[in-house]
Amino acid sequence: MQREQISVFDIFKIGIGPSSSHTLGPWRAAQQFTASLKQRNVLEQVIQVKVLLYGSLAKTGKGHGTDVAIVLGLSGADPVTFDVNAIDTTIAAIKNEQALSLSGERLISFNYNDDMVFLFFESLPFHPNAVTFQAFLNDGKAVSETYYSIGGGFVVKEGDSGKEKDQVDLPFPIEKASELLHWCLSTGLKVSEIVLENELAWRREEETRKGIMQHYIVMKDCIYRGCHTAGFLPGGLNVARRASALNKRLIKDRTYNDYASWVTAIRAGGNSFNYILDWVSCFALAVNEENASFGRVVTAPTNGAAGVIPAVLQYYITFCDGFAEEQITRFIACASEIGSIFKKGATISAAMGGCQAEIGVSSAMAAAALTECLGGSQRQVLMAAEIAMEHHLGLTCDPIGGLVQIPCIERNTMGAIKAITASQLALQSNPDKAKVSLDAVVNTMWETALDMNSKYKETSDGGLATNIPISLPEC
Repeated sequence: MQREQISVFDIFKIGIGPSSSHTLGPWRAAQQFTASLKQRNVLEQVIQVKVLLYGSLAKTGKGHGTDVAIVLGLSGADPVTFDVNAIDTTIAAIKNEQALSLSGERLISFNYNDDMVFLFFESLPFHPNAVTFQAFLNDGKAVSETYYSIGGGFVVKEGDSGKEKDQVDLPFPIEKASELLHWCLSTGLKVSEIVLENELAWRREEETRKGIMQHYIVMKDCIYRGCHTAGFLPGGLNVARRASALNKRLIKDRTYNDYASWVTAIRAGGNSFNYILDWVSCFALAVNEENASFGRVVTAPTNGAAGVIPAVLQYYITFCDGFAEEQITRFIACASEIGSIFKKGATISAAMGGCQAEIGVSSAMAAAALTECLGGSQRQVLMAAEIAMEHHLGLTCDPIGGLVQIPCIERNTMGAIKAITASQLALQSNPDKAKVSLDAVVNTMWETALDMNSKYKETSDGGLATNIPISLPEC
């Protein structure tokens, strides 16, 4: 049986908010569909495209910007490079002109309201996040393909297994935490070192390290930008951004002019418990406020949970003297392997497993990475991940108004704090006496996901989403 091989750059992806499964995934699906039309040599024959959204993509699609992402993807824009400041004007032009340039090459008519169909009460069996693209050709024929956004920006085309990426010979194949631990103990390598050895099967080490640092740059730029942007989040809930005001209160009258001097100014404020706690919350708020505003973020492993790992990494950089390229590389590499184990053994999709699959997984990833970077053993690294997830089990996904704002943004602060606590517990514990293994928690999380009522899986049909009275403007 083909084993799923996941790179650090599969778990961490650069994209645009607010959701990896509802924004980045559908965006990528649209790009794959236009690529398929080209491969079939029919792109120049297309006269109309219709998009059918099912299940969770339909129910929370407007709040997550699914429609915007798909239209941009069909137009040939790429989420890694597209100017986030041009999103509103680009979409407005398509709506006003009732036309889009398919893959940037073929101008077709496109009625935004009629050609984008939200099937709120229909779901496809493979996954709740389904989208069907229909291209009608000038000879009367049509091409139809269905894609599933399975979490973290991963996309599977109907009929594929999702494991079609070319297989490589990994020196350390890993499906479960027990296998990771086996390789660590038999070689003496740290988790991050195992990851970097496996990455050599795909590319040279210097390319991997450069790519990891590029992802870090996006993370730190996102934190810095979020800590210096005030105002209200889009979408109609009128949620005020808090990171900027919190940054001003905490930094007081200390001056700085860039990210590096900002870190120095933060350190100068001391290291009291409350002070550090406030900053960790500020870092997480900043990222997810950017995410909610269609800003550029890194899936970690998802957009909805994008603030946890950057916040804990920023904590490590600022308060634990981790401001070094080697340490940052180790942190991100270690975190990626824990995310891979959860994806292989359970899910990183809230539409499949609730918020335990997003905030829970990101907290486990951050806890493991911090533990390794603070000198923990391989067993303590896995223990930290287990502790973090154990205390997120059963967490539901119930976004108010279908927006990745309430309770999503604050949940990132909680996930970051839990990660730091889990790391400290693991560092002060003997893993040999632990009663629960990471694999046991992964299995439990998946069983919990299967048992969870579908209304708590990113549908806005339950929980806070139905108990908080709101009145959103018509989309």
